[in-house]
Amino acid sequence: MSHCAGRTRWRRFAVVLLPSVAACAAVCVAMAQGVLAASFLVSGRPFQVTADSLTARGFSLYGMVDVTRKHGLVPVMVSGFRRATIRGLCQSYVVDIPVLGTQTLRLTGGGRPAEASDLFIDATSETAQGATFTGLDIGVAQGAITKGPVRPGDRDSRFFDPDGVSQQAVSATLTDVRSNAVALSAGTISIPGLRVQLEHGNHACP
Repeated sequence: MSHCAGRTRWRRFAVVLLPSVAACAAVCVAMAQGVLAASFLVSGRPFQVTADSLTARGFSLYGMVDVTRKHGLVPVMVSGFRRATIRGLCQSYVVDIPVLGTQTLRLTGGGRPAEASDLFIDATSETAQGATFTGLDIGVAQGAITKGPVRPGDRDSRFFDPDGVSQQAVSATLTDVRSNAVALSAGTISIPGLRVQLEHGNHACP
């Protein structure tokens, strides 16, 4: 009897969790291989991205609206980094599973920093304990961004306001970065010591 109950739990586990895990794992692998599409329909479910430090050449910050598969609209701020070095990278996705409880899919890098080009984080909130910018422009029109990147396709989006307010800088150094994101994309990203694991309980990035 207990054996059958165990199989039933795992079937429920598979039905509820595996689609989310498969999607997140695909994103993680695509990130590591640098083949993630520049634009895509978002799930709309937030996840955490944290870093001990992020140093970038070419920084931009502008507003956009992401679209879910069911055509829902998610207002976000897009942080763009032309070239970025990320230390202490962590990404986590927490999901509640009936019967089994909370599960966390977590991605971390090894001892060496990750390197990325044309990195974009679509977030609903971001914080940093410290922020240093060089060549900073605040209030520049979104259509006039030149120092940092704009994601391919965004300029042609109906949600991109060329007269909207944005920010750009020649370089940026952020420490203790915390981002509640709905999407992350990169032209290329190298993550030495990549580790992806599924853990029971809430083990969101600290």
